[in-house]
Amino acid sequence: MSKIDLDAELEAAIVAVRDAATVCQSVQKNLVTAATLEKKDQSPVTVADFASQALVCSSLAKSSKISGVVGEEDAAELRQPDAAATRDKVVEHVRGVRGAAVSAEQALDWIDLGGLTPEGTEQPYWTLDPIDGTKGFLRGEQYAIALGLIEHGRVVLGVLGCPNLVGPDGKPGCLMAAVRGRGARALPLSGRGQEGATAIRVSDIADASLARFCESVESGHSDQDQSAQIAKALRITAEPIRVDSQAKYAIVARGEAQIYLRLPTRKDYREKIWDHAAGMIVVEEAGGRVTDVRGNALDFAHGRKLANNAGVIATNHKIHDAVLAAVARFVDVS
Repeated sequence: MSKIDLDAELEAAIVAVRDAATVCQSVQKNLVTAATLEKKDQSPVTVADFASQALVCSSLAKSSKISGVVGEEDAAELRQPDAAATRDKVVEHVRGVRGAAVSAEQALDWIDLGGLTPEGTEQPYWTLDPIDGTKGFLRGEQYAIALGLIEHGRVVLGVLGCPNLVGPDGKPGCLMAAVRGRGARALPLSGRGQEGATAIRVSDIADASLARFCESVESGHSDQDQSAQIAKALRITAEPIRVDSQAKYAIVARGEAQIYLRLPTRKDYREKIWDHAAGMIVVEEAGGRVTDVRGNALDFAHGRKLANNAGVIATNHKIHDAVLAAVARFVDVS
C-alpha cells in the first residue's frame, strides 16, 4: 500500500500543470508567428519548454511532498553566454506567472530541480515532459504538459494538460487526471481545483474492425506504413486521427479512438518514461489497457527509459488481444 497522500499530490500536480499550461499558451500567443514558422524557427518552443519546466518544478517544490523530478530539460544550455536572448525570454515568461521578483538565477535553479537521476532510487519521483509535441505546439495544434508520479516502478498518478483539446465544458483546454485505482477524469484547463471534473471512459467497442486508430502526425515517431498494414489486417476502414503528443492517450481515454500504436522505428529504440507515464495511467484508469508490442506491462523501474519494453500499444482493452495479434504479424516482437 502506498504511503503517499495521493489526494494531496493530485492537487499539487493539477496546480503545477495548469501553471505550465498558462506559460505555454502565453509563449504560443506572443512568440509563434508566421515568420518563425516559415523559418522553421524552434526558439518559441525552446522558451516554452524551459519556462514550463521551471513552473512545474517550482510549484511542486512548494506543494508536493515528493522532492525528486525527472525532467526532460536542464538549464546548462541557458547558462551559456550566447544564450542570453533565450534566457531572458524564459525568465520573462516565468515572471509572467510567478511575479516580477523572480530573478534569472531563481528561474534557472527551478529548471534544474528536474535533474533527478532515477537509476537506483527507492524514493517516489515525478517524471515531466514540459512540452510533449513540439511541432504541434508550433503549428498551433495539439501538445501536452505531461506529469506522472512513479513509485516502485509503477505510475500511481498522472496529469495531462492539453491546451488545445476541447475540455468537458466544450471550450478549448482540457486537463486529464488519474490516480491508480480511482478512475480518470477530465477537467477544464482554466478551472480551479477539481471543479467541473467529469469521469471519462474508453469506448466499449468489442469488434476491432469498428475501431479507429490515433497516431502521430510525424511519421518519424512511429512506423505509419506498418500501422496501415495492421489496420488492414484488422479490417479497419475508418481514417486515423493524427495528432501530436500524449493527447493521443487522452483521445483514447475518452473513447474518440480505440487504438494508439507507437511502433518501434528501430529494433534497439526504447521509449522515454516522460513520453508515456501520464498518458498511460489516464488510459488505464479510464478502463483501457496499455502494453508494449509483446503484450508486457510498461516497466518504469529502469531509469529514464522503458529499457525492458519495445514500443507501446494502448487500446480500449476489449480489442487489445486482437491488436497484439495483428501487430505480431508485421512487427518483429522477438
